[in-house]
Amino acid sequence: MAERLTGKPVADAMKDDLAKRVEALKAKGKTPKLGIIRVGARPDDLFYEGGAKKTCTSIGMEFEVFEHPEKINETDLSKAIKTVGERKDIHGILMFAPLPAHLDNEKMKKLIPVEKDVDCLSPLSADALFAGKTTGFPPCTPTACMDMLAHYNVPVKGKKCVVIGQGPVVGKPVSYLLLKAGAEVTTIYLDTKGTLCVDELKLGAKSMDVASHSTDKTTPDTCKKAEVIVAAAGFPRLVKANAASPGQTFIDVGINADPQNPGKYCGDVDYEAVEPIVARISPVPAGVGSVTTSVLCKHTIMACEKQA
Repeated sequence: MAERLTGKPVADAMKDDLAKRVEALKAKGKTPKLGIIRVGARPDDLFYEGGAKKTCTSIGMEFEVFEHPEKINETDLSKAIKTVGERKDIHGILMFAPLPAHLDNEKMKKLIPVEKDVDCLSPLSADALFAGKTTGFPPCTPTACMDMLAHYNVPVKGKKCVVIGQGPVVGKPVSYLLLKAGAEVTTIYLDTKGTLCVDELKLGAKSMDVASHSTDKTTPDTCKKAEVIVAAAGFPRLVKANAASPGQTFIDVGINADPQNPGKYCGDVDYEAVEPIVARISPVPAGVGSVTTSVLCKHTIMACEKQA
């Protein structure tokens, strides 16, 4: 039976430290505050918002929700984002994305000040991250993955790691964070034709370079040779037993409506099939998602410390 890497112990350890940092800031007359910008009321946004508010309250932080109707126009939303960004009492900003289709997502994201962009939404923050600068913050979920690996003493330096998914929110950033930590990273993704492809990445002096490229025939073997696998593709139970080997660690970032159990959620990994084979695996739910809101609060506290 694999070790179950749940998020609660990781989040609890983080909260203890964060509560102390909040108290230290309050002693200096500063209270970290998160501004949450939400357009509409998507269930997944509301679920995450609820978790963020609960975590803020538990460590003594403040928060304020700026809710806008789904049909808001770009001019009004632009003004609203700029107003929140200019407020000195708000140190970190979370804006739920994607925005409704009639809004320019990239244009709106650019309005968030980099020093307050605690989830790396703005392209300017992403540019800073991949350029190795420390002016911004990495995305919360990829950071939560790294925090989980560290908490459970899973080494990544010099290890073969596979990231399944190459999206801008989790896949690409977590690949970069693993590379930065000294791992040998391979990414698996769907190309424009829907074919699974494999890229082996190496961290050069300034950027990541594609070293090789192959097709889906090598995908299970590529996974089986890895020591750490991060699944972030967004497909329920995509990763099967044929991709697993004894001794591996699986971090499952996926949160999908479970097609086999209506009303419930499952990850990108077929947990029941993979768990008996590997050494460690994070569950869905109760895994990475439990840590993400603590990372969000940590970044807001860091932003407050810098601004103070």
